[in-house]
Amino acid sequence: MKITVSVAVTTYNSAPYVVETLESIYQQTYDAIALIISDDFSTDGTLELVDKWIAQDRIRDRFVSIEVITVPKNTGVSANCNRCIAASKSEWVKFIAGDDILLPNCIEDNMHFAESTSDANIIFSQVKVYQDDFQDLNFVRTTPEDFPNNLMHPSYSAQDQYQLLLVLDRIHYTPSYFFNKKALLKVGGYDESNRLVEDYPMWLKLTASGEKLHYFHKPTVGYRIHSKSTNNVSDDVLFKPSVFNTFAIRKQVVHSHLPWEMVKSEAWVYQASRLFQNLGWNKRKSFYSFLYQVACFYGNPFHYLYAFKKRWPSNKNNLFYS
Repeated sequence: MKITVSVAVTTYNSAPYVVETLESIYQQTYDAIALIISDDFSTDGTLELVDKWIAQDRIRDRFVSIEVITVPKNTGVSANCNRCIAASKSEWVKFIAGDDILLPNCIEDNMHFAESTSDANIIFSQVKVYQDDFQDLNFVRTTPEDFPNNLMHPSYSAQDQYQLLLVLDRIHYTPSYFFNKKALLKVGGYDESNRLVEDYPMWLKLTASGEKLHYFHKPTVGYRIHSKSTNNVSDDVLFKPSVFNTFAIRKQVVHSHLPWEMVKSEAWVYQASRLFQNLGWNKRKSFYSFLYQVACFYGNPFHYLYAFKKRWPSNKNNLFYS
């Protein structure tokens, strides 16, 4: 008998996409799935579409169980994730946002890897990125492409990964994330004070606790780039608004662990970005791009100091300077 896996769909104003997300779960090659849909106070008819989809006989017959979670006000992504974990009665959980899809092999492949890798509690894989919809002509790229020469190199320990993540959030394939619930409960779940940036603090907590992040090099998820997502702004800008949220989180949980010139360099870039945002210069035009490069890098004295220290023989094996 197969182990039941919980697939948790986190939704917030996902009406244009949520049925496609749900259908991708229905189409999984893995049979034993408990479906959780946790909505963070959508106002666009998302829940009505979810209820209509669930009401079909074929849907009720497909899943081990179905649970819909609602709240009386919007609480943020981190709290929504915690509700999914609390609702899951399964050992293994797969999150999926209400505008992305699982590829048909997703749960099957993740469970195969989990069962063949005894110490794997946190698992990543490749993500296929699309623009607006999941048609072949709108395919953008598959990420990551550089395994094993990245954070998931098999030789890295959890401590190595932690140090590399202190330097920079290198996981741009977060939608592939598959996990054993006990690992997240061990570190206290998601920090609900971080309403919009839930993943990066979690990677730090997990690796700091000694939990190695594992990876297999196969696509399992489709990720949609579209203008309605808070994380996906137009390519016409130099930087996303999330750069400010990320800096606040790094200031809170990372900067005290970094060499001082790295902290100063990040603060310099943050202030330059604030200036460009306030002046209305956050536009991907050649003139503004040139000015932004000058402001953040060529004119950043701490950037040069960091580059110089990377070449010091004593820092050769220091992951902060890798």
